[in-house]
Amino acid sequence: MNKPRVSIIIPSLNEEKTIGSCIQKALLSLKNEDIDGEIIVSDSSSDNSRAIAISMGAKVVLPVNKGYGNAYFEGIRYAKGDLFLFTDADDTYDLSEMPKFLEPLISGKADFVMGTRIKGDIKKNAMPWLHRYVGNPILTTILNMLFKTYLSDAHCGMRAITKKGYEKLDMKSEGMEYASEMIIEAARKKLRITEVPISYYPRQTPSKLHSWGDGWRHLRFMMLYNPTPFLFIPGLFVFCLGVFMTAALSMRGNVETTSLHSFILGSMLAIIGIQMIATGGYLKIYGIIHNKIDRTGITAQMLDYHSLEMGLLLGLILVAGGIISGAGVIYTWVSSGYGSLSEVGNAVIAMVLAAIGIQIIFSTLIISIFLLDSKDSI
Repeated sequence: MNKPRVSIIIPSLNEEKTIGSCIQKALLSLKNEDIDGEIIVSDSSSDNSRAIAISMGAKVVLPVNKGYGNAYFEGIRYAKGDLFLFTDADDTYDLSEMPKFLEPLISGKADFVMGTRIKGDIKKNAMPWLHRYVGNPILTTILNMLFKTYLSDAHCGMRAITKKGYEKLDMKSEGMEYASEMIIEAARKKLRITEVPISYYPRQTPSKLHSWGDGWRHLRFMMLYNPTPFLFIPGLFVFCLGVFMTAALSMRGNVETTSLHSFILGSMLAIIGIQMIATGGYLKIYGIIHNKIDRTGITAQMLDYHSLEMGLLLGLILVAGGIISGAGVIYTWVSSGYGSLSEVGNAVIAMVLAAIGIQIIFSTLIISIFLLDSKDSI
């Protein structure tokens, strides 16, 4: 069987101290394995990285826009290989280990190969303890739970994929989220994913990562793909708790003198809960429209025209109920000569009904606006 051609794609941003070493190791590995390959450096540097890469025979391309994802998009645009190998230009990954990534792809055992530093050899001072023991494990665990993957190191920058496999992915992210999107899309498209242990070496220059900012971007991205555990479930819990507290205290009566603060808290929880549920709905519908979430479940049913009509009707009924209840409170207050308001409980319930009704109406309108620019427009 003829060995496939390999495109090694390396994004680079001011890595003049290490880019030469990376290219040298890649060339040596290709030679030792007798593999036909090319090295593409997607460069946005202002130092000598570009000149060094060109002098060593790499193909250098220049992304129009900066960003981790944009660098890969530009590199892949010029790639001629049947297999793509992605790695960083900081020499933290040893490209002499490239055969580990290619063998499962060449043999047909996998479509997508991830490196794992956690199961490999992390050299001293190569990874900050915050990344090794907190950030990476937490984000990897969340990704595994949400998307049914079984990875130990979801943020390893060295990975390989077949060209056919990559073409199945609907990659959009221009920044650091590109790394998470590739795994999520691979899981959605049922690509066969495997891991190989690798070594990880200390950087020779300061890291360009921003621990909290990049971590939040990855978490936010996962939330877009699956907002249910982040917003729907907590929102439903808060809403039900608020409704239970409000209803239970109302049945006891005389909340103005016995449990006013708890009663108001319950009403606030009900409103906050419905707002969380609505926000989760926006994210999920946005994801469905942009092909990030499969169109299934209750949220997908909400995209139906009649479901939107029912949402408007329900919202109007709740608003009307709140107005009628509030009108009764105002009438009683006026009839008593504008004295102290003794029906605080009824006033709060009227406010909650109206607020939830307005939220449902606005949510229905926002969803309708989302659909105007989609094939599901109503």
